[in-house]
Amino acid sequence: MRSGPKSADLLPLAPPRVRHSHSDRFAFSAAAATVLAQDLAAHLQGEVCFDEGSRALYATDGSIYRQVPIGVVRPRHVQDVIETLRICREHDAPVLSRGGGTSLAGQCCNTAVVMDFSAHLNRILAIDPASRRARVEPGCVLDDLRDAAEKHHLTFGPDPSTHAHNTLGGMIGNNSCGVHSVMAGRTVDNVHALEIATYDGLRMRVGPTSEEELQAIIREGGRRGEIYAGLKAIRDRYADLIRARYPKIPRRVSGYNLDELLPENGFNVARALVGTEGTCVTVLEAELRLVPSPPVRTLLVLGYPDVFEAGDHVPRILEFGPVGLEGLDDVLIADMKHKHMHPRDRALLPPGGGWLMVEFGGDSKAEADGKARRLMDTLRKEGRPPSMKLFDDPAEEAMLWTIRESGLGATARVPGQPDGHPGWEDAAVPPDRVGPYLRDFRKLLAKYAYTCALYGHFGDGCIHCRITFDLSTPEAVAQWRAFMDEASDLVLRYGGSLSGEHGDGQVRASLLPKMFGDELVHAFGQFKALWDPRGRMNPGKVVDPNPMDADLRDGPGYRPPKLKTAFAYPADGMSFAQAARRCVGVGNCRNMHHNVMCPSYRATREEKWCTRGRARLLFEMLEGDPLKDGWRSEAVRDALDLCLACKGCKSDCPVNVDMATYKAEFMHHHYRGRLRPRTAYSMGRIFDVARLASHVPWLANAILQTPGVSHLAKAIGGIAQQRTVPRFARETFRDWFFAREARARGPEVLLWPDTFNNYLHPQPLKDAVAVLEAAGYRVQVPEPALCCSRPLYAEGMLDRARAQLARTMDTLAPWIDRDVPVVGLEPSCVASFRDELPNLFPGDERAHWLARNTYIFSEYLDRVGYAPPQLRRRALVHAHCHHHAVIGTAAEKRLLARAGLDCEFLDAGCCGMAGSFGFDAGKVDVSVAIGELQLLPTIRAADPDTLIVTNGFSCRQQIEQCTGRTPLDVAQVLAMALAQGASNLDVLVDGKAPRSAARNEGSRRGA
Repeated sequence: MRSGPKSADLLPLAPPRVRHSHSDRFAFSAAAATVLAQDLAAHLQGEVCFDEGSRALYATDGSIYRQVPIGVVRPRHVQDVIETLRICREHDAPVLSRGGGTSLAGQCCNTAVVMDFSAHLNRILAIDPASRRARVEPGCVLDDLRDAAEKHHLTFGPDPSTHAHNTLGGMIGNNSCGVHSVMAGRTVDNVHALEIATYDGLRMRVGPTSEEELQAIIREGGRRGEIYAGLKAIRDRYADLIRARYPKIPRRVSGYNLDELLPENGFNVARALVGTEGTCVTVLEAELRLVPSPPVRTLLVLGYPDVFEAGDHVPRILEFGPVGLEGLDDVLIADMKHKHMHPRDRALLPPGGGWLMVEFGGDSKAEADGKARRLMDTLRKEGRPPSMKLFDDPAEEAMLWTIRESGLGATARVPGQPDGHPGWEDAAVPPDRVGPYLRDFRKLLAKYAYTCALYGHFGDGCIHCRITFDLSTPEAVAQWRAFMDEASDLVLRYGGSLSGEHGDGQVRASLLPKMFGDELVHAFGQFKALWDPRGRMNPGKVVDPNPMDADLRDGPGYRPPKLKTAFAYPADGMSFAQAARRCVGVGNCRNMHHNVMCPSYRATREEKWCTRGRARLLFEMLEGDPLKDGWRSEAVRDALDLCLACKGCKSDCPVNVDMATYKAEFMHHHYRGRLRPRTAYSMGRIFDVARLASHVPWLANAILQTPGVSHLAKAIGGIAQQRTVPRFARETFRDWFFAREARARGPEVLLWPDTFNNYLHPQPLKDAVAVLEAAGYRVQVPEPALCCSRPLYAEGMLDRARAQLARTMDTLAPWIDRDVPVVGLEPSCVASFRDELPNLFPGDERAHWLARNTYIFSEYLDRVGYAPPQLRRRALVHAHCHHHAVIGTAAEKRLLARAGLDCEFLDAGCCGMAGSFGFDAGKVDVSVAIGELQLLPTIRAADPDTLIVTNGFSCRQQIEQCTGRTPLDVAQVLAMALAQGASNLDVLVDGKAPRSAARNEGSRRGA
């Protein structure tokens, strides 16, 4: 692979490896793909993406498989889909429909033309509360429909843990289920009709069909009549065998739904197509059943000695009519503990080694609680009752559901343990046999020396797990296949299904003859052939499948290059390649609501601009095909360039992908020996620029503020013209501090004078001094000008960052030796010391000391128990992304509550500024779009007397420049409290009465 200059830290990457693959069954040459792409581009309004980057981006899903597609199409409307099928048919190219791309069985990757429906075909077309029906496009996100339906006290029942970002088309393809399938059934049970298109050009509506309608359709003839005649023949020939071989359990997801063609099931062709995983038709539109949504929910958690006994109690619990019944074991909780996940949430569980989460619904809290209490009373009267905890606080209930929904992330990568993989992760048995099955399954795992947590939808008998398969050698793969063989025998002995939620795809399709017999599997082939005679719809999945051990992403022969990197990656075995493999494809970064991750995706809805997409491209960069330029890859650079380095993925991603670090690493190598974009110098080196400007602030401000001159200065620096460049302070904070007299004795604390507050906006640092001294501390400030190097990280200038940080540690050595805590106002600086510093200097004890002993201002005051004066005001508080991701906001919430503020902590995601990102002329539109998603409109709507509080300088700039409101740092808020507590006397910060934070705020009308 080409990778630019061969220097010590810019090594050539590995050549493409030979894979055990069956993905070339429809070999498509590069020349043929070029012609196909040209034809598609000429006829489609949506995006046609056949470049190497797009193909790499869609090469895998959430499974263990990898197949590079021919190209990607993002249809803008239904006609684009029809045209795509027509043109692919003319070129004899296979096609694959894709939604959220989270499939775990390999059905969402293929050597085909991938149609991504999530980008544009994602609307709710109609909701009819009277008939309890909804019409949606296939790319519609489940939670979007649920939120809209809740306005009518309705919901779409199936709700997988990926409900915030999975698509209904994908759920139809996989026959998805979820927590509340106990109440509402599988997706197949909630589909009424489908608008579909076949590969050979037929478009029609399918649904329940009476015998009279069936005969009429057949008499009409044509392609439609031919299909229905064939479906009738399959039904008539195999009806008795279907009745005999299909397990009568709530979660039979494996195989095609031929049972829906039986007369007793209304010959429902739409439901027969649910779960076919894109191997038969393309779904254009779906008419779905909605069910009443209990307006009030109550959660009861039952603790048992182990998960097996919890499983034994499932049938007894079901007698009381819960709307959800989930199980989890002690291994899952231990895995979360190892990963420091949800400590407060875990503490809510009652004593036990296995738990059942039982949810009841009702029209009132009394009704829902009453159902739970009846169950509790009954269990107490029976022998060996479980421990019980009934929850009345919705926040606590949400915390516990977070534990359950985090199962995949908690078990995917556990420190000190082999990685867990999907493959045998959703088998289902009759609910009354969960306990015995789990005991036998655990014995089978022990036989193969595999480990995993056990959790899932126990009320439906569906067991989830990620097992520590080793797929790295032929011998290990052979062992895995032997396990899969025994595991399938075990679940079938219990009358179960190979898949209870995720579908067969490639990983379980070859086992279908064991479950259904050869004759019914032949019927599956006949069913597919009716719809897709040429076999071009998602080939190699479900029917005539690729071998289970073909196309493995990390299988035998996977040998990533061993690179010399700037960061150490201690959590990934000191390996950048291992870090690039961290993403498991669950797609939480495509969530459009809650938390921070991933702001660039929320603004663009582009796969390459979400955390998962970037991680996939980094993996493919190391893979070497189709991306062949290593660190010089423009496709990877383009994807990472729009990363805000917000670090939201560091906390919000269930496997803690740290894309900000990966971006810095990549840019470090990508631009080695080359000129960088202009903003890398104007903003990335802001510390140097600010130091120079501080000597002549009047001149710098004249250049940056004077019309005409400022236009030229911004153009030279790559800064967006619509942005206002902050003014440099006439007196820096450091100059002010060293000119003043010390105000307090007491314990030392080192206040970090960050670049932005020191040179541009000193008031928050001045107010921090006042508050710390009022708290009894002797404030120290390092005399030399220093920087945390965050702007350099953002641009990948890691050599310069290391040199700068080494100087910082040398300067801070006296305070480090005396164990003086470091306190900062700027979350990015604190995060730099806590996160990047020990990663860049893994062998330097000083770096690790700073990581442990550097605090954000509010965090330190909360830690020492500071009781601020009361400030009876309402406040909207926005957490800087790094504050959210690296530090956490719990301490700040406690401190502001002690100050008497009525605070609303916004869950509005990233502000969009992100340091230099929002000032960049090429990114300003995305920056503003991110802020406009929620944060900026919320602030505009706030009462003028409400304080706007945020600690990040970037956040304050975005809010001020886009709303006209002047936000405050927490230090300024506490200084206002001091001023008010001093009976209207200004806080003394310089031996005289200066303008207080309160006066500053009032004069600018930001309060």
